[in-house]
This record gives sequence, structure tokens and C-alpha cells, in this order.
Amino acid sequence: MEHTTEENIAENKDITRIQLEDREVIIVGTAHVSRKSVELAEETIRAYSPDAVAVELCEPRFQSLRDPDRWKNTDILSIIKEGKTYVLLAQLVLAGFQRKLGEHLQVKPGEEMMRAITVAEELDIPVSLVDREVKITLKRIWGNLGFFSMLKVIGAMIGALFTTKEIDSEEIERLKSADALEELMKDFSTALPGVREALIDERDQYLAQKIKDTPGNRIVAIIGAGHVPGIKQWIHQDISLAPLEVLPRSKPFGKIIAWSIPVLVLGLVTYGFFSSGLETSLDMIAAWILINGLLGGFGALVAGGHIITVGTALLVSPFTSLNPFIAAGWVAGVVEASIRKPRVSDLESIANDISSLRGIYKNRVSKILLVVCLTNLFGSIGTFIGLERIVHFARGG
Repeated sequence: MEHTTEENIAENKDITRIQLEDREVIIVGTAHVSRKSVELAEETIRAYSPDAVAVELCEPRFQSLRDPDRWKNTDILSIIKEGKTYVLLAQLVLAGFQRKLGEHLQVKPGEEMMRAITVAEELDIPVSLVDREVKITLKRIWGNLGFFSMLKVIGAMIGALFTTKEIDSEEIERLKSADALEELMKDFSTALPGVREALIDERDQYLAQKIKDTPGNRIVAIIGAGHVPGIKQWIHQDISLAPLEVLPRSKPFGKIIAWSIPVLVLGLVTYGFFSSGLETSLDMIAAWILINGLLGGFGALVAGGHIITVGTALLVSPFTSLNPFIAAGWVAGVVEASIRKPRVSDLESIANDISSLRGIYKNRVSKILLVVCLTNLFGSIGTFIGLERIVHFARGG
């Protein structure tokens, strides 16, 4: 590589220098799928010879980049039973989109971070992982979202995954500019303020404090360009990290809904029996079983589940919808995983397969996750339609 001086680097628009009393922080604003960002990360570390290098990674993300075969150790049944299906699916969809974009631009997602770590290790410079753990961020995002906002996020993620719009390297570099980023952040804040808070604002504070806590008089920080303005704002303040690492409590509204449905159904069926007779209450029960069962089974069918999985979803949906402790999708997912056991090849190729609809259905791991999600989704729709039918019968319909 051609020797690059501090003067050459300092003139780059993606470099931000911050003075903290007698210490200096040099921030390299990157795009995670930019070839220029990979080169700039290495050039900056070599030119400045810092006391430490800080990178926008947490330990799990670092390990996943260093060990791409981590999926081989995934226990899919444990993920379903612990209710982590949606978090894992979100991570996979995001990884698939970044991989798809990275392949188009011929650079691996996160390569600038790994290049920075490699160069730092070569020069015997300590490395600090300064990002908040990704699972905490995802859970805080879900905790800030309402139901319809969550649907909007999932729809946007899936839409981005299968978009045919071409994004070239020039567009990536343009989006790293301050004006373009400011415009994007305004749009993001308006559309999804809950996501913006956990994904951007909180991590700006977290990154700023962790960079400041990194030992050394001169620190080079390799950070996504979207976080640079926020880090500049917060790095001169003392921030307590503990509140930013707290997992959100489950919302009481969800528990109220979960418990109110069985109480409401049983109450209406009982009311129908005493007000209109046994035939009405039997009609209510039949409508509940039929609607919940058909829609739960339909969800498993759309997900490409085995015929036994579809039958299981059809049978259990009317009963799991009355049980706050278990979901039809969990049962269907366990059945699917038992019949079509994930192969090592599925775990090895999931990051690639998730980037196409055909790949999602071909890969047994992603198909299991899809069975869980779609069975639960259509089962929930069936619950509300079933409630409407029961109320209809209770009114003498």
C-alpha cells in the first residue's frame, strides 16, 4: 500500500478530529459496504499510529464476523422455545440485505471493521469494541415499537431485502456526506421515532462514552458515518452506560390482551348458553375452532411447512389462542424442526439463502423460523375474527 501521511488523511471529508483536553480522538466515518471505507480505515491507523483502535462492534458481532461458520452451532429448538424467533429472523434479514449489497459492491459487510482490527493486531495496537450488544439494541427497539410500527419495520426490512433497485459505490459514498445523512435522519425520525431512539440516538451516546473510556492519548475510532454527528455531540459529556443496557420490561398491555381473550371467549360462550341455549354456545365453539384452526394452518402452509406441521397448526391454534403461555407457531415450529431437521449445510448457507425468497423456502432453518412467524401471525388474525363471530352469535346473529 502507498504510504499515506497524517496530512493526506486529515484532508479526507470522512475524518473527524476531536480534542479531549490532552487526548485526541480521530473518527473515521465509514459505510459498512464501502471499499473506500476499508482502505481508509487501514490508511488512517497506519498514518496516525494511535495508542488504541476503537471499532463499532460488540463482542457477539465481532465473533460472528471472525467466525462466519457460527450458524453450525445454532440450536434452533432452543431459539423457538425461548421466544427468540423474531429477534433471530430480524438479524438474519438485516445480515442478508447487507450481504446482498456487499456482493454487488464486491466487499463483505463489516470488512472495514475487521481490516482495522487486523492492522491494529499487526502493529500491536490494543483494540476496543465500543458498540452496545446487538441483542440489547434489538430488544430495546422492539420495546419502543407499537404493533403497527413493528409491522412497518418488518415490511420495510423484507422490502429492502428483495428490492431490485441498484445501489452503486458512488451512491454509498454520497450517503456518507453530512447533508445526505442529516436528511436521512430527519426522515427516519419522522417515520419511526421509536426505532431511531434505540438504533441511533442511544448508540451515539454509548459509542461516545466507550470511545472516551478507551485508554490512550490518541484514539482512532472506526465508526459508521451515521453515528459521527451524534458522537461529536455527546463525547464531551459524561454518560452513564447502565441505563442504556437495561432490557425493557414486557408491556402490560400485551399481557392484558393475552389474558382477556380466554376470559372473554369463555364468558361469551357461557352467556350464549344461558341466553340462547346449548345450540348457540355450540355454534360459538364451532366458529372459534374452525376460524382459528384454518387460519393457523394456512399460516403454516404459506410458510411451506410439512403437511404434518400444517395439520398440527390447524389442530392447536384454537387452543393455544386461549393459552397465554404458548403460541401455535412455537408448537408448529418444533414439529417442523423435528420432521425436517436442519442440516449442517442449512446452517452454513443461511446467510446467503436469506437474501432471496427461494433461498428462504429452500433453507430448513429459515423455513422453520417462517413457520413460527406466519403461524402466529395468521393465528392472531384468526383469534380476532373468531372473537367477532362469537360476539355476533351472542347478539343473536
